Amino acid sequence: MQTTKPIIIAIDGYSSCGKSTLAKDLAAQLHFAYIDSGAMYRAVTLYFLRHNIALNDDEAIKTALHDIHITFKRNKLTRSSETYLNGENIEAEIRGMAVSNVVSEVSAIKAVRKSMVALQRKAGKHRGVVMDGRDIGTNVFADAELKIFLTAEPTTRAERRFLELQQKGDPETMQAVINNLAHRDHIDTTRTENPLRQAETARIIDNTLLTPQQQLELAYSWAVEVMVENTAINEN
Repeated sequence: MQTTKPIIIAIDGYSSCGKSTLAKDLAAQLHFAYIDSGAMYRAVTLYFLRHNIALNDDEAIKTALHDIHITFKRNKLTRSSETYLNGENIEAEIRGMAVSNVVSEVSAIKAVRKSMVALQRKAGKHRGVVMDGRDIGTNVFADAELKIFLTAEPTTRAERRFLELQQKGDPETMQAVINNLAHRDHIDTTRTENPLRQAETARIIDNTLLTPQQQLELAYSWAVEVMVENTAINEN
């Protein structure tokens, strides 16, 4: 696809809406870079859990953030991006309930958000990026050319998450998953630092009844539309 200006695509939405799936697939189809902002917060959460960092200990948090180094590497076999914390592959561990139960609280900490947002903006400075999270279109890249807000019915989200955990051998109950999602939704939407909300110019995808392929096709059509418009503007 020809364009005179690579764009940034910001995908925000609630937990277990399939943001990462859409972002990965869309980035691959557009040959853009994919950045999983949620994995960054999960990596920080894992570090805090491992080192018993109290979430109200500002000095300990500041020191910990200085010692945390997050990178992403592509798995040649699965062709997917995997998260590394200080050189260790933590992709599987950060997806479990132990991290899920705390990540929203960690993400709400001002120092953590400031540190992660700086990394995210640095990663996307050359554009040509698809990034998913909860404040990408409203804060991290408020100037993103395409903003998508992803949502789905709470029961659908819980069923998807429960199935995902079952496939990984996690023994969590359906009620535990429902409670976790409700808890995370509350914290994500009410936190002081850049809460989850729909950007004014965001295009909404309710994927309750959509397959991953259907939502990808819709998002891809929007991306093409925006890129064509940008090309026309740049040529005039």
